[in-house]
Amino acid sequence: MSLRKNLMAVVLGAVATLTMVLALEKTEPSIMHSMVFDWNSVEVKPTKVGARRSFFQAPTATLKELEMHVTTLNPGQEPHPPHKHPEEELIIVKEGTIESTLNGVSRQVGPGSVVFQASNEMHGIRNTGNAPATYYVIKPVPKQMPGTMAN
Repeated sequence: MSLRKNLMAVVLGAVATLTMVLALEKTEPSIMHSMVFDWNSVEVKPTKVGARRSFFQAPTATLKELEMHVTTLNPGQEPHPPHKHPEEELIIVKEGTIESTLNGVSRQVGPGSVVFQASNEMHGIRNTGNAPATYYVIKPVPKQMPGTMAN
């Protein structure tokens, strides 16, 4: 019996140590510092509706996460149906013509236009032109979303 108890204590001690080591390895990702992202070095991934370039998605000194990607939509396509989410987004049109729908109101915009999609408001985008449309998506996620406890 004594040997069994000692063996059980050793096993439990090993499990506790392994649990602590694994917990330490799951540290927060490091914050993103100043960087340059060269357009030509970012991988283009084809999608069902066009293509996507993912530039970054990481925490910063002041944000829980900052995400930026570039979407290219083929004519007549949309990346997904209109939706809403708690995070705000900025859309900057690089080329082409898109239809931005905000809370049921649609408007066509072209290169250089900026669309602000507010928190929890319905929004959608569709390429209404005859050529591909490309736009930047910038999504800052604060460390604490309004109306919530600290994340």
